[in-house]
Amino acid sequence: MDKLSSTTLLPETFSGARADITEQLTIVWGQMKEPLIVPLLKIAVFLCLTMSVMLFIERVYMGLVITFVKLLGRKPEKRYKWEPLKDDLELGNSAYPMVLIQIPMYNEKEVYQLSIGAACGLSWPSDRIIVQVLDDSTDPIIKNMVEMECQRWASKGINIKYEIRDNRNGYKAGALKQGLKHSYVKDCDFVAIFDADFQPEPDFLWRTIPFLVHNSELALIQARWKFVNADECMMTRMQEMSLDYHFTVEQEVGSSTYAFFGFNGTAGVWRLAAIDEAGGWKDRTTVEDMDLAVRASLKGWKFLYLGALKVKNELPSTFKAYRYQQHRWSCGPANLFRKMLFEIIRNKKVSTWKKVHVIYSFFFIRKIVAHLVTFIFYCVVLPATVLVPEVQIPKWGAIYIPSIITILNAVGTPRSLHLLVFWILFENVMSLHRTKATFIGLLEVGRVNEWVVTEKLGDALKFKSARKAFRHPRFRIGERIHLLELMTGVYLFFCGCFDVAFGKNHYFIYLFAQAIAFFIMGFGYIGTFVPSSA
Repeated sequence: MDKLSSTTLLPETFSGARADITEQLTIVWGQMKEPLIVPLLKIAVFLCLTMSVMLFIERVYMGLVITFVKLLGRKPEKRYKWEPLKDDLELGNSAYPMVLIQIPMYNEKEVYQLSIGAACGLSWPSDRIIVQVLDDSTDPIIKNMVEMECQRWASKGINIKYEIRDNRNGYKAGALKQGLKHSYVKDCDFVAIFDADFQPEPDFLWRTIPFLVHNSELALIQARWKFVNADECMMTRMQEMSLDYHFTVEQEVGSSTYAFFGFNGTAGVWRLAAIDEAGGWKDRTTVEDMDLAVRASLKGWKFLYLGALKVKNELPSTFKAYRYQQHRWSCGPANLFRKMLFEIIRNKKVSTWKKVHVIYSFFFIRKIVAHLVTFIFYCVVLPATVLVPEVQIPKWGAIYIPSIITILNAVGTPRSLHLLVFWILFENVMSLHRTKATFIGLLEVGRVNEWVVTEKLGDALKFKSARKAFRHPRFRIGERIHLLELMTGVYLFFCGCFDVAFGKNHYFIYLFAQAIAFFIMGFGYIGTFVPSSA
């Protein structure tokens, strides 16, 4: 039997049809390119460069401010009156303010003992503190465990209250609001809030309450977060770099210049009078903490950030948990900006300069532009210029400005500077979800009010590595395959191949590296990276 020829397997009619389709697509692309694609891409490049410059100026400004703060030694104790609270022989313990500790939790099986134990271990006159556990758990076994833990501490003489609701309306904001309605709260002056994975040191109140007692204009004292599992894997190291910049620079600059910053929702102490005047907790967005902070600021209250005071907590250690968290943290601020923009503009209690700071710097640049420019520019527009060589991006916009912004962002975590390239790729991938969430918040559609509690592991972290060695993860399509990342990776890979074959921009190394990052996270493997301390 004669060998089958290629023409037998692939008839000439089919080959000809395929060539015709390719030729037709080429003609259509050529006809659309000049009158439509090129002008649109030029507009996109202009807008992205404008946003990049805005972000660059913001980062440089904050860098200069934080440098002066450090050089001038503008410590909180120098800007606000602070002196330790002293015993009063006549008044006794009544000389100390009454403090409420709120611990909101939801099915926190792994960490409830840690958080309750840390709160009950706070050093403060025992008759001047109330620990309030706000348990919204839906698992009856976990609810029983939390209640038993509260009873155990109560038997030791701790004034601890176990409070539950018959619904989860308003999620965390609803729980905190309901907690303040109990009769015993009316005797309290201040409230400290700790999420279920936060473990304050015993002297936390001694270092924060004096600021509120001696400075009547202060409404909030915010402490810094300290991550107990930062070295668990590559993903947690990347999170640490991003959050360290937030706490080292953004919060410090806001506190030092405008006495305003976003409340982080935990590890902070509020003046109850300020919460009442601001209108209390509201559940209209998924960032009830930021909502309260903005409203209190518009009433004229000031905030103070204590970077030297650190509270231990846990970073999300799975990609799924981190994605949910980032959706909430990106969607919520954008939605709050939509709801409060005109309220901020019409406000007459704060200066115009502070309103400009809140609208432009706090909301627009950090919560919207930072997400949009990272994904749209570096993952969509810049690769597109490879396919359309008629559109060029200047070197200052494609290389110099991004490099300076990256270096300024990384200064908060010097120990991870060797991971800078990985951090850039990781942040670009996550910007996909942040951009999507930002649009959802601005347009108020879809998952705008979705609230998924971040999974916490607590003591289980100590045994997680050992379990991984003996157990292979189950492959579940719905949990491990992420189509948005994979499609973006394919697009970047195609642009990289085109750049190698025909391009003049020489972005192919970046494009291939970014495509690989999207593929890795598209298959859900980022959380399994080995610890980067190696």
